[in-house]
Order: sequence, then C-alpha cells, then structure tokens
Amino acid sequence: MGDMRKTELVNLVMFVFGSYIDYRLQEVQPVLEEYFGPVDYISKTLDFDKYTSYYNDEMGYRLLGKLLSFTRLIHPLQLSVAKRITNSIETKFALEGKRRVNLDPGYIHHAQFVLASTKHWANRVYIGNGIYAEITLMFVNGQLTPLQYTYPNYKDREYIDELMKIREQYLEKRKKRQFDNNSN
Repeated sequence: MGDMRKTELVNLVMFVFGSYIDYRLQEVQPVLEEYFGPVDYISKTLDFDKYTSYYNDEMGYRLLGKLLSFTRLIHPLQLSVAKRITNSIETKFALEGKRRVNLDPGYIHHAQFVLASTKHWANRVYIGNGIYAEITLMFVNGQLTPLQYTYPNYKDREYIDELMKIREQYLEKRKKRQFDNNSN
C-alpha cells in the first residue's frame, strides 16, 4: 500500500480562440481575471484554423488563439469548476446563440498538460460537475510529448514551445511557494 501524499498544486492554463483574437482577448481577459486572478503569461498568436473546420460555421474563419497562464496555482480538482465557469463565459459573449470566443481550460503540472472537456471518450476520466479530463501532453525526456489521441494543434511545435514556457514559469512558482512555506 502506498502512502497518501498531499496533492501538488497546478498552473491553470486557458486556450482562448476565435476570429479577431486580439479583440476577443481584450474583451474576455478581464472577465477571466475576475474568476481566476491575474494572467501572468500570454502566448504569441497561434493558428487554429489550419487544424479543423469544425468551429467555422459557428465562429467564423481565420480562427486564431492564445494560451494564457494564470498567476495563482490551483488544486487539480478545480479544473471541473473552471470548465463550468468558462462555458458560462462563452455563453455570455455569444451572439444569437453562436460563440464568438472559445475558452478551453487545462493545467500544467511538471509531468503533464491536462485539458478539461464536457465530452466523454475512452481516454478521458470524469472529474466531477459533468466534466472530464484528459492528459494531452506528457513530460518525457525533457519535453512535452503528444499522445496518440492528442488534438493536432497540441502536437504542433509552436503550441508545445509555448506550453514549455508556461511549464518553466510553473516550476519557478512551485520553487517560490516551497521556499516561502519553508521560511515560515
């Protein structure tokens, strides 16, 4: 039998995408920060449209996105709550029932990148509140590595590079947190 361990906190990450991404982010970032606290990293603009046309009828064309990292670390169980909140924010910004922005929360841990979803598949586990989670990338041999079922955009080097930057920031936050806890 293994010993019970304290759950490590993780870094909340949000992939925000839509048409006119800079405008959409300007609109939605203050709302996200009301719920999740300050953003400490915004990625360069990432192409999303080249991976799928699934969202085009609803959200338009030339879909671009940005990965956001939040300053405050969270407990992994909070991912289900974050997904429910982002779903309500998407609805708030919808026009005539069509989303103008898509918000995909996940988290970075030193060993993995995890995404939340409302859809159940064989590779996803239920985490509560009607939400599932999947390990999208694993940290192996010094790199975030895609899995067989990883969405194509997260297999792209540009996305992985941005997530590696967020992972490095996360590791620094963990060190600072451990130092602060040991100093008290």
